[in-house]
Amino acid sequence: QVQLVESGGGLVQAGGSLRLSCAASGRTFSNYAMGWWRQAPGKEREFVAAISWSGSSTNYADSVKGRFTISRDNAKNTVYLQMNTLKPEDAAVYYCAAGLGFTRATMTGGYDYWGQGTQVTVSS
Repeated sequence: QVQLVESGGGLVQAGGSLRLSCAASGRTFSNYAMGWWRQAPGKEREFVAAISWSGSSTNYADSVKGRFTISRDNAKNTVYLQMNTLKPEDAAVYYCAAGLGFTRATMTGGYDYWGQGTQVTVSS
């Protein structure tokens, strides 16, 4: 089992920044690719970003490319999502997830463990 706890969400004005963190515990964190997903009210959960176990590969949704950066610190068992130039349409509950493969990083089925989520609200 892997337990994931997100933090760092909150209320920010459009154009502002937030940094989300996801702390992992349980099985060896460095074995897992990690992803960030989000879900807005009335919408399906959507892929945001993913990072391979080593951090050497990343993948981003087109909607966040150039604004969001995913990173990880395997020594701290933590993955981060730096979000810049936030837009109202970025508002959602953000979830981190862990999976053993990176090839299915853009699919919910590519992940075995999910956190409880952290709310991001962007005011216009």
